[in-house]
Amino acid sequence: MRYIIVILDGAAGWPLEQLGGRTTLAAARTPNLDAMARAGTVGLARTVPFGTEASSAAACTSILGYDPVADYVGRGAIEAAGMGIRLAEDEVALRLNLVSIVDGVMDSYSCGRISSEDSREIVADLERAFGGSVFRFYPGVSYRHILVVKGQPGLLDLTYAAPHDISGQPADDRLPSGPGSALLAGLMGRAHAFLERHPVNVRRRDSGLTPATDIWPFWPGAAPCSLVPFAEKRGLTAALTSGVDLLGGLATLTGIDGLDIAGVTDGSDNDYAAQAKGALAALADHDVVVIHVETPDEEGHAGDVAGKIAGIEAIDREVVGRCLAFAGETRVLCMPDHPTPVALKTHTADPVPFVIRGSGLTHNGAASFDEEQATSTGLLIDPGRGVMDLLLRG
Repeated sequence: MRYIIVILDGAAGWPLEQLGGRTTLAAARTPNLDAMARAGTVGLARTVPFGTEASSAAACTSILGYDPVADYVGRGAIEAAGMGIRLAEDEVALRLNLVSIVDGVMDSYSCGRISSEDSREIVADLERAFGGSVFRFYPGVSYRHILVVKGQPGLLDLTYAAPHDISGQPADDRLPSGPGSALLAGLMGRAHAFLERHPVNVRRRDSGLTPATDIWPFWPGAAPCSLVPFAEKRGLTAALTSGVDLLGGLATLTGIDGLDIAGVTDGSDNDYAAQAKGALAALADHDVVVIHVETPDEEGHAGDVAGKIAGIEAIDREVVGRCLAFAGETRVLCMPDHPTPVALKTHTADPVPFVIRGSGLTHNGAASFDEEQATSTGLLIDPGRGVMDLLLRG
């Protein structure tokens, strides 16, 4: 038996009037997911425990079968692990976005999805300007980077706001706050002045692109304690593909093999077919493969209804279709990690729909794959890490 897990990041959402009261998942043309629903087991899963931030860190930890509370690792540390950064005991890793703040308002949490080429040039110069014994800057993908701070454990206890949670809102009153926050505030102020005249921003303004006006640190994490390796926990070998460092970090921390597949990105330019083919090829020497696709989440954050639907449809067509056609005895699980409603432009902690098709699993009444049909089956898995048990044991 081989097991395939497809994570449609942020694909769930809320009904929209412009879609006739349907969600983007319900409105999308998803013949493969719908065929799975008509043959397999459909339900809802609470991947974000009550009291936990509605982020992919908690939600994807749950999907992999771990407890995001008992096995908690700060997201900055998870992403650092995915980038190969080893934290010392006295270091804190924070996610660092390049953002655009206009007249005090969070205009873009991603600088209009700045290219990795532009952002890495900026981060390299931030390291040269401000890096040293206290601060270190590490470039990631697009707008997502890592700031490591040495000798400041109090940063773990500050109050932070994720920039995608305050799109279009005043930013000044959502800065990191609490005892010791002046250290980050000072760095952010110096970085703002530095970025104002940075050559990349000059080029971006001249080209009509969104400049990176500021840095925004959040999601702190310390050096993680060891998690039980997936192979030891489940007795199965696993591999994972994703275009974002968070999933790469979860793979690193759980001993899951990361797949380096050309063309895999964090947005709509992702080569879905190549990602699916590369992942399925890994089943030659792995029992489980995880295919994480970021596109629906990014489009949800952007408030782009058409873009989110297009992303869901591409996953259904290029990824799910290939998974269902894979030769050999398999079970296939497909699910979002959390909802990213386009009207809200950020995550919620609502339960998400899931579908599993394969031997030993029976149809439980769903006619298609969407939030309403999943609710109608009456099956709720809470906590959500139990979906992995259902996949592997039936």
